[in-house]
Amino acid sequence: MFYHLKFQIMEKIDLTKMSASELEELLKQKKEQERAELLKNRDAYESLRAQVVGRIKKRARSVAMEVKALYDETRNETTAFYEVMREYGQLRCEGQMSYAISDADFKIEVRSNRVKGFDERADVAAAKLVEFLRTWIKEAEKGSADPMYQLAMSLLERNKYGDLDYKSISKLYELEDRFNSEEYSDIMKLFRESNVVIKTAVNYYFYDLTDMGVWQKVEPSFNRM
Repeated sequence: MFYHLKFQIMEKIDLTKMSASELEELLKQKKEQERAELLKNRDAYESLRAQVVGRIKKRARSVAMEVKALYDETRNETTAFYEVMREYGQLRCEGQMSYAISDADFKIEVRSNRVKGFDERADVAAAKLVEFLRTWIKEAEKGSADPMYQLAMSLLERNKYGDLDYKSISKLYELEDRFNSEEYSDIMKLFRESNVVIKTAVNYYFYDLTDMGVWQKVEPSFNRM
């Protein structure tokens, strides 16, 4: 029966005096200790990761809700004030959609642009394309990690109004030769046929008046700060 061999890093052990079985037991204990340390470190890492993501997730979702509330409030307030501007003859011309309102040190700019859009057939085309892509990745070597699949899926993302983006869908047309599929071409044809609507996109911009008397844009997105 062997003595229990506890491995200690700083302890000197004369390995030449140990039997093969004792050496094997010592090596086993060493591996168990390393495995325990590895698990301990991994648990600590995963715990820290969960804490970091959890804190940012909570704050990011809260800020996103605040920004959405700001957008809704800005849209409702400026839409109502637009009618007041029209009633008091403050519009340059009939049908003017872009304008700015301000006080002593803050300005709100409303910009309206006519953009190309899609009718309800685009929703059908988008659903068919998602199904096509899911089937396609089953045979693709890289699966869902394939750059072409990821690009096509990202181009189907909708804007803040819930509409498909004209420029993004146009890029899908460029992938037609690369997919080289009759089904994909039929879906692109449906997209092209649905591109018959002209819509109005409204964007809102905020400005602070600096000490130098210059209007400086206030960006709600911290990526632009």
